[in-house]
Amino acid sequence: MNTREQILTDIRTALQRDSQSPIQPLSASARVASRVPGDAAAEMQMLFNEITKLGGVARHVPASELTRALEQLVQEQQIRRATCWNTPELAALDVPARLMQLGVQLVAPHADSRALAECDLGVTGVDLALPETGTLVLRSSADKPRAVSLLPRVHLALLSPAALCADLDAVFEQVKGEGYWVFITGPSRTADIELTVTIGVHGPKALYVWNIER
Repeated sequence: MNTREQILTDIRTALQRDSQSPIQPLSASARVASRVPGDAAAEMQMLFNEITKLGGVARHVPASELTRALEQLVQEQQIRRATCWNTPELAALDVPARLMQLGVQLVAPHADSRALAECDLGVTGVDLALPETGTLVLRSSADKPRAVSLLPRVHLALLSPAALCADLDAVFEQVKGEGYWVFITGPSRTADIELTVTIGVHGPKALYVWNIER
C-alpha cells in the first residue's frame, strides 16, 4: 500500500466507511448559490479595489496611451530586461516593440529559468479574473509560459472586461480539463515561522494590472 492509499484508508476508517460506500448528497444548507455579477464597469471597479488592497497597482489605460504608460512603468521600476507572452493579443498591442523602443532588452519567454529570473518585468495577458478577491487566472500553454508571471521582479498583466468571471464555479467551468493555471492574488507574499511577511521572495515584488481600453 502506497502513502496515498494509506491516507485514504485511514480517513475511511475514521469515518466508518469503505471504498464502496455511496457518496452522501450535499445538504441544501451547505450549498452556496452562484454569485450574480453586476455590470462590467462595477465588476472592474471591484476588481481594481481588491487589487489595490492587496498592494497591487490597477488602472485603466487607453490603447492610445499604452506607450506612455509603459514608459512610466519602465522609469518607475527601472526596467532593463523584460519578457512577454507570445500571444496574438500582446502582439496586436505591439507590447514587445514598444518596450524595445524604450530601450528595454527583450528575453524570450522560453529562455531558461535563470534568464527569466533576471528579467525586471514579465508581461502577460489575463484569461480570467475574480472581482471579489482581486484574483487573476492565467492559463499555461506554449504561448503562455508560467514562468513569465512568476520569475521576473515585476509582473504587468493586461486584461479586458471579457476576462471578468462571477465566481470560482465559473472559472472552473471554463478551465475544466486543462493542465495548468496560475492564480495570482496580489504581489508574492511569504511569512516565516514568526509570521513576518516578506514581499517578493517566491514571486514578483510588484503587480500592475491594466485594463486596456480600445
